[in-house]
This record gives sequence, C-alpha cells and structure tokens, in this order.
Amino acid sequence: MAAPRPRPKAETKPRKRAEAEEDAAFLSSYDPARYERPSVAVDVALLTASEDALFTLVVRRSEPPQRDRWALPGAFVRMDESLDETAARVLEEKVGLERVFLEQLYTFGAPRRDPRTRVVSVAYYALVAKDRIQLGAASDARRATIGRIDVPWEHETGGPVLVADEAGAPLDLAFDHAEILGMAVKRIRGKLDYSPIGFQLLAERFTLLELQRVHETVLSRPLNKDSFRRRMLASGQLEATGESQRGVDHRPAELYRFARRSAI
Repeated sequence: MAAPRPRPKAETKPRKRAEAEEDAAFLSSYDPARYERPSVAVDVALLTASEDALFTLVVRRSEPPQRDRWALPGAFVRMDESLDETAARVLEEKVGLERVFLEQLYTFGAPRRDPRTRVVSVAYYALVAKDRIQLGAASDARRATIGRIDVPWEHETGGPVLVADEAGAPLDLAFDHAEILGMAVKRIRGKLDYSPIGFQLLAERFTLLELQRVHETVLSRPLNKDSFRRRMLASGQLEATGESQRGVDHRPAELYRFARRSAI
C-alpha cells in the first residue's frame, strides 16, 4: 500500500502578509505601458434556420476600414466586463435579443486581421428561432439584413462560407467574418448529435418534422424519417404538449417542446 501523501502545510499569516506587501510594492511601480497591448473584441455569429437553409444577421459598415462591407455584430470588450457579458451586450444592444443560447466559439488572432490595430476577436455563436429576429430592434436597422449562408464544404471539413441577400446576390463580408461563420457552422454540425442545440433553432412548440428539417438543414443532408423519430423520442429530450397543429391543410401533427431548454 502506498504511503499517504503528506498534507501541504498551511501558509502562516506572516508569510501571507509579506507576500501582500511585496505585491503592493511591485504594483505601485508597475507600468503597463511598457508592453504593447492588443485590443480585444467580441464578434457574434447569430445563426437561425428557415426554408431549409441557415441564415445569419449582418450589419453593413458605415465607416472605414472596409466601409460598406457586411460584418457580424460585435464590440470591443470593456475593462469592467467579462467576455460573456460583452457577447450578451452585443446581442442586446445591436440585435435587440436577450436570453438566447450563446456559447464561446473560437479566438481569432491573426496579426493583421484588422487593419486598424492588433485586434484579437473572441467569437461567439448564438442560436435562435428566426421569428425572434426583428430587424427593427437592431441598433441600426437600416444597415442590418439577414443573409442566407451557403456552405461550400461537406460534413465538418470547415472553412469560410458565403452569405447572400434575399435576391441571391453575394454579400462581401468584412475582415475574417466568413471564417468565423464557417467555424460556427462546423461547430454546430459537430455538436448536433450529442448536444440538444437543434432545439434552440425552433419555436417553443414544434413538430417532429420541423425538428428533422432543422437537423437536415444544419447537416446539409437528408435523414431517415423513421430512425430520426425513434431516436428523438427515445432521447428523453422531448416533451409532448398534448396539442396538435392548427390551421393546416393536412392531418395535424402532434406538438412537442424541449424538456430542458437552456438560455443565458
């Protein structure tokens, strides 16, 4: 039998006091201006699904650099807020959304990704049902639009994506935002089978067919109807509402809701 590990000795009060005094003396003469400091920003890839396609909200830049290009909603991190708080502020102030699924995605830090200065962007992705996106709630609704995402790669290959307007015309994205969107699509494709993120793209109540279409839209491939329904019903993530569709010209389908809907 191995000998028990010795317990670490508790720090004495004199040692803690000496350490505090040493730190205070060091900080009193510390000059942060001695070191170059990059700016830190947060950009949010807002994703939604509709009409068998993924969509995102982008805003047209009104000033240089890259004036008139389309950018993801974003902001510089304030000194008194966390990264999560910045992401939530971006959604609330610039998109008019609160309490939606929001998760940190990836850090983009290429030295010349922003021509103004050294800017490191911590990207987030948000998932929301399309009917919750109201362009009129955006901070500058005149410059905001919802663009359709075209993914030029299969499965989880990854890479930049394309975004087009309602007429199908391509939108010229600013900075590395095509790569950020591509990373968001890759992430949700990878998480769809083991995480209930697909429910975040639906209304509170939905049919099994609507849930299947969301999965097919994210994955960009068809799924077997019977096996998908069996898997979803056996997952424990669905809760029957006891209600059915109304106002449809076919046999009304049963409505379900997500049993553990998460939000910030």
